[in-house]
Amino acid sequence: MANHVSSLKRARQTETRTEVNRANRSRVRTSLRNMSEALATGDLKAAQTQYRATVSVLDKGVQKGVLHDNTASRYKSRLNARLKALVTAKA
Repeated sequence: MANHVSSLKRARQTETRTEVNRANRSRVRTSLRNMSEALATGDLKAAQTQYRATVSVLDKGVQKGVLHDNTASRYKSRLNARLKALVTAKA
């Protein structure tokens, strides 16, 4: 256990930041799961709406330091490819 005042403060800060990071990571994962479900149902309108929301959440995840920017770009690219496949399948 921390004994110095500074180390006690650092322990408190770590707990706070851990909660914030967990919430941000959970938000990203939930959005990705919702996008996958929207694609699986085949509802084009819902998938397009969810894609925009998911891209926003991914960009915010990068901003918050939860995701690396290349990782978010890879996710967005793959989701966009799946969305385009759905669009062409409907056409």
